[in-house]
Amino acid sequence: MTIAAIDCDLHPAVPGVAALLPYMDEYWRHTLVERGIEALESASYPPNAPSSVRADWRGAKGQPPADVGALQSQALDRWGTGTGILNPLFPVQLPFSRDMSAAMARAVNDWVRAEWLDRDARLRASILLPNGVEEALAEIERLAPDPRFVQGLVLCMGEIPLGRREWWPVHAALERHGLPLGIHAGSAWRHPPTSVGWPSWYVEEYAANSLGFQASLASLLTEGVLGKFPALKIVLIESGVSWLPGFLWRLTKGWKGVRFEIPWVDRPPSELVRDQVRLTIRPFDAPEEGETVARMLDHLRSDDMLLWATDWPHAHFEGDATVPTGLPAGLLPKIMVENPRATYARLREGGTA
Repeated sequence: MTIAAIDCDLHPAVPGVAALLPYMDEYWRHTLVERGIEALESASYPPNAPSSVRADWRGAKGQPPADVGALQSQALDRWGTGTGILNPLFPVQLPFSRDMSAAMARAVNDWVRAEWLDRDARLRASILLPNGVEEALAEIERLAPDPRFVQGLVLCMGEIPLGRREWWPVHAALERHGLPLGIHAGSAWRHPPTSVGWPSWYVEEYAANSLGFQASLASLLTEGVLGKFPALKIVLIESGVSWLPGFLWRLTKGWKGVRFEIPWVDRPPSELVRDQVRLTIRPFDAPEEGETVARMLDHLRSDDMLLWATDWPHAHFEGDATVPTGLPAGLLPKIMVENPRATYARLREGGTA
């Protein structure tokens, strides 16, 4: 049986807080209305920035597509996608109130289930996790019985590094349920996105996401998460790819010199990453020349790490060029089918739509 391609990064846009109110209890419905919280947008993806939504996918008033019909016509049907994984980016991590963060995350996840998963059997989704560890655990346990939820989702720049022991119960729960940890570009805005302070321009923040991914990956490695939870897969979403080989060379070299302080990391970090870390290929941050791309892929030293993703509706390619220029054709079956199925256990258990 031939299995159609698996899109590992699709973004259902919440049209506004009002769309979430039916999925909240009475207290939070009244709270959000009385406090005038009628619109909440992800500062990591300003709605009017050209990169946030491709021009031909915007609505009549420039708004991002916010219903399953648009996804079907613009992506799933158009490209013959067999399975698509929804990664909602509604900023539930922004509130300092853990209770509000949890209420919003529950509402978004239930909205995704009712308005998207129930309307197209090809769709799967990430569990959008709130700020607090206890609340994130509760959301994992609440939704894990639904096999259509296939991973947990956080941002690469959160409140504390993802490898810290406070987060270990979350990693343990994800591993127990066969759910990868998806780390998406974006910030909870608790700290500056650069190590030297706040930037002036969106392009600086946009480029700084690669630093956020490096910090998150270093934390997971040095704190021992990858070794302690060997069945846990980490998926870096919208991280780019070309930064990883150089980062691994530097980190592995440093580990050789000071590994006495982290004896639980008993293998080179590069080996751990190749075993457990995966990356989506949009945006693809390598030059278009095939020779350069081949050299970059050779530096990864693994054909198992890349996952096909269109990043709908973000603007990372034009027309139907869903595969970045320069990727070898012989690698596409692994990137588009085999690697996603190996990464997401629930795609193997329940099959793909």
